[in-house]
Amino acid sequence: MLKGKVAIVTGGTRGIGFEIVRKYLANGAKVVLFGSRQETVDKALKKLHEENSLWEVEGMCPKLTDAKEIEEAINKVQEKYKKIDILVNNAGISQSTPLYDYTAEEFDKVIDLNIKAVFYAILPTAKIMRKQGGGCIINTSSMVSISGQPAGVGYPASKFAVNGLTISLARELGKDNIRVNAVAPGVTKTDMVAALPEQTVQAISARIPLGRTGEPQEVADAFLYLASDMASYVTGEILSVDGASKA
Repeated sequence: MLKGKVAIVTGGTRGIGFEIVRKYLANGAKVVLFGSRQETVDKALKKLHEENSLWEVEGMCPKLTDAKEIEEAINKVQEKYKKIDILVNNAGISQSTPLYDYTAEEFDKVIDLNIKAVFYAILPTAKIMRKQGGGCIINTSSMVSISGQPAGVGYPASKFAVNGLTISLARELGKDNIRVNAVAPGVTKTDMVAALPEQTVQAISARIPLGRTGEPQEVADAFLYLASDMASYVTGEILSVDGASKA
């Protein structure tokens, strides 16, 4: 579905991001994954190469909250592969700090990575995509961007912002043949959820109409669809993959 395409996936070393990378590679793309540390990047690459030595994948660890550093990294990808077809902004952090315990520094940390870093990655990539005649940008949102959450207001606020950025840029960049969408996962079986007590997971699952948490691969399927030509007329969408959790 992605044969010959070049993709950048931020936050691609674990969880949903890692499954997006795997899914893209399995469908013929060349992928550059961005991670927070060289150690985690190397670990992810080792695992991918062990799974399939023919997959074309490499990794980098630019500081995503540094506009200049992320621009330099993206330009290096373009210089090597001569194009960037897909950008996935998946890196982010969540938290559930009650309002009265919040600090300005903690709020800024969430906003810096979850929204400012997304903008920093999109700006140079969109310029490249415009010159090459088009491309696809997919942002990771969350079901809390639609439903909110009872504590940790910085996280849903940042994801509301991701939705606004996604829809607005879809309208602005359509003339350049650049599609911009987002995926809003629900509770997904990542390392964080897997570390919860089984009783807690069961309680969470009981509130989901499908009766279970999602699998990272299921979320990655949405990213695959949106990146593929099957979604050639889909832009400005926030695609929920949450088992109707927000219903």
